[in-house]
Amino acid sequence: MATQIREEASPTDTTESGYGWRVILFNCDCHSFDEVERQLLKATHCTLSAARRFSWEVHNKGSATVYEGPRERCEAVAAVLEDIRLRVKVSE
Repeated sequence: MATQIREEASPTDTTESGYGWRVILFNCDCHSFDEVERQLLKATHCTLSAARRFSWEVHNKGSATVYEGPRERCEAVAAVLEDIRLRVKVSE
């Protein structure tokens, strides 16, 4: 008798399964680009080029969505960004 391996289905409705949340970073003049980029790397594990794009977008537009995912992960990302007093918001 052969053993069957059953794969877990990925959720299709992202709002019901806890996905669809985002972290919004707001501009402030109290941090350097380097500080913001280092904290983005630490919080989101993005590439340096992505961190630079986010920091420029925040600087030029006033805010940017820097992470999207499940609520719990977004709250964790926001907490790391807030460690250096960056202004963030987690929203659905």
